[in-house]
Amino acid sequence: MQKRVVFQNRWLPYILVAPQILITLIFFIWPAYQALETSFYLEDVFGFSRTFVWFDNFTRLFRDEGYLRSFWTTLVFGFAVTFLSMSIALALAVAANRVIRTATVYRTFLIWPYAVAPALAGVLWFFMMNPTLGIIAYWLETVWGYEWNHYVNGNQALLMVVVAAAWKQISYNFLFFLAGLQSIPKSMIEAAAIDGASPARRFWTIVFPLLSPTTFFLLVVNLVYAFFDTFAIIHATTSGGPAEATSILVYRVYSTGFVGQDYGSSAAQSVILMGIVIAMTFVQFRYIERRVQY
Repeated sequence: MQKRVVFQNRWLPYILVAPQILITLIFFIWPAYQALETSFYLEDVFGFSRTFVWFDNFTRLFRDEGYLRSFWTTLVFGFAVTFLSMSIALALAVAANRVIRTATVYRTFLIWPYAVAPALAGVLWFFMMNPTLGIIAYWLETVWGYEWNHYVNGNQALLMVVVAAAWKQISYNFLFFLAGLQSIPKSMIEAAAIDGASPARRFWTIVFPLLSPTTFFLLVVNLVYAFFDTFAIIHATTSGGPAEATSILVYRVYSTGFVGQDYGSSAAQSVILMGIVIAMTFVQFRYIERRVQY
């Protein structure tokens, strides 16, 4: 029989949840409303006057070729970061789950990168891949004969920020994958091994399906991370360049509003980005979650 919590004071439950509701209203609901309202206005640089322009800010965006290119850049960046960080984290979690000696030290080293600030992670990879003094750029040129210069090559710049963003997120994914692996009953894997199933077959037919709830959760988190939380990495490494090759939607909101001083267009871009993330999350929970085995 399930016990029900009964409060003696009828106002106590509301008092307990009031701080969280207040934080949500101040830092989430109110800024979202402000962005939605500003997207319908054309403001001057100093904010002294503004004109109601209906949907002109939105129509101008979809006539802007640079903004339309940012959609494709954001999709490539987001899915590349998600796939790279999750696949590497899963491989490391599988390896860490098998380690017997010094397992704690091994796992601690893998978790440490998550404590690094995003801007610092970007600067770290920026110096390692610097075409003049970076060790990775030097290794690519001397060993493979590949000339690396992300200052002029947009594809190389995009690859650099993808690697930096994925490296920052690997530790987070590793923690959840490792916890999921350790919750799988060993008896099931041992029974499959006795039946003659190879390690690869055991992983894809037993382990990975049982990790589907964890994988689905990390898929949602990583896509939101790639769309929203990678601004500092791009700002510290490429500043959206060269030629806007790494200007994803969240960075374009900043460059349009704070650099270009076009607050109406910046607000419209933030509303569109918010709508994209809401729609993407809805699709994931509505359709992809059906394949998840709980």
